Amino acid sequence: MNVSSVNGTVVGRSPDSLTKAVTKNVIVVVIGISINYINASLIHTFRKHQIFYMNPRYILFIHLVVNDTIQMMLSVMLFVISYTIYKINVSICCVFILIALLTTENSPLNLACMAVECYIAICVPLRHVQICTIKRTLMLIGLIWVTTMLSVLPDLFITLATQPLGFFHSQVFCLRQTVFPNPIIIKKRDITYSVFLVIVWITIFYTYFKILFTAKTASKDAKKARNTILLHGFQLLLCMTTYVGPQLLDVLQQWFPKDYTDSLFAYYVIVQVLPRSISPMIYGIRDNTFRKYLKSYLLCRFRMQ
Repeated sequence: MNVSSVNGTVVGRSPDSLTKAVTKNVIVVVIGISINYINASLIHTFRKHQIFYMNPRYILFIHLVVNDTIQMMLSVMLFVISYTIYKINVSICCVFILIALLTTENSPLNLACMAVECYIAICVPLRHVQICTIKRTLMLIGLIWVTTMLSVLPDLFITLATQPLGFFHSQVFCLRQTVFPNPIIIKKRDITYSVFLVIVWITIFYTYFKILFTAKTASKDAKKARNTILLHGFQLLLCMTTYVGPQLLDVLQQWFPKDYTDSLFAYYVIVQVLPRSISPMIYGIRDNTFRKYLKSYLLCRFRMQ
């Protein structure tokens, strides 16, 4: 059994029959292309309408969509590579893994920031315009990237300091533990993920219950914001599953020893693919403003064809 993993998210390569291998790859590629097509439509809709540039909520949303698009593309690529090329150059794999880790760790932080924005809009509406400015939103996105870089880049620096130069010219099966093998990295990762989990979940719970309390006596918008936070929480739960990936994989191997490869595939779809499909649902479908412009764009494309 060979398993490729991006931040604990499994991309399986196993001794499947040719039919099963082709079926799995077709399913993953089709789903990946579908999700990224929808995401590309969302990005194009955002880019074409100035109304979205002036709203911090949509700026944070489109940042999340861009993250999801990059993550989905890399995930599908690594899945296909695990069945075809199998081994690639360590330097190339390092680039793939670093980008995948950055986009993966960005997502929960971005979701926490979106939850805070919802909280301010509902619970402190008179100060929303002063607090949630475009400049502060862009600075917040920059802070998200700085935070994840401080978490991820030490993996590369530790590897550069501890591995011989020839290691970076060798061929390996592309997963995090093969390109960043130092045990210190694993300990650092566990500590970092624990801190992220605590901060993000406290943020989600606090904003949800504050909005829940406000929604009992407030407007329809407050109740909608409460449901949005719930969806963020569900999406976050799926994203955070990658942080306990090794433990879950051990459980799967114990429970389904004969069907482990199929369990890996189901795990990959649920943990890696499903969270990337929730963002379009939250704002591309549920949000009235975005839905109106997105529908207009899609209808225009359909008529042109």
